[in-house]
Amino acid sequence: MHKSKFERVQDKIVNRETLAHIVAGWKVKGEKIIFTNGCFDILHQGHIKLLMEAAELGHKVVLGLNTDASVKKLKGEGRPVNDEQSRALVMASQLYIDAVCLFEEDTPLELIKAIKPNVIVKGGDYTPETVVGNDFVKSYGGEVVIIPTVEGFSTTNIIQKMK
Repeated sequence: MHKSKFERVQDKIVNRETLAHIVAGWKVKGEKIIFTNGCFDILHQGHIKLLMEAAELGHKVVLGLNTDASVKKLKGEGRPVNDEQSRALVMASQLYIDAVCLFEEDTPLELIKAIKPNVIVKGGDYTPETVVGNDFVKSYGGEVVIIPTVEGFSTTNIIQKMK
């Protein structure tokens, strides 16, 4: 029986253990694994550009998505605007994303350690040295790539405009 498109999108949302198994399978096939992470609370042009450019760097894009509790801790009261299940579904539906995994820690380091991506991608508000997992990924020959930020696009700016 064929799965619906909705079911196929939902199948991209996995826990850490399942993700580690999926990624291991991709690596056996020689796939280059790209990892990025964030809150992705209100999806905007800057997010899409980051994901598109990340996808150009390898074969599979894995997204670490902050849980609601993690977003609240990072961004403060009133955030996230969209709950974690909604954000996970929206992100899993993106063409360029192959897997989404929620993480509740302050950083995605444990998730990065579980999958050992070839490349970690972050936006232009970071430098390679400030990217969590930089030293770890470099220890086995991986790299960190910074994608320039699209000026004027941020979830915080969008929320301010709405107010």
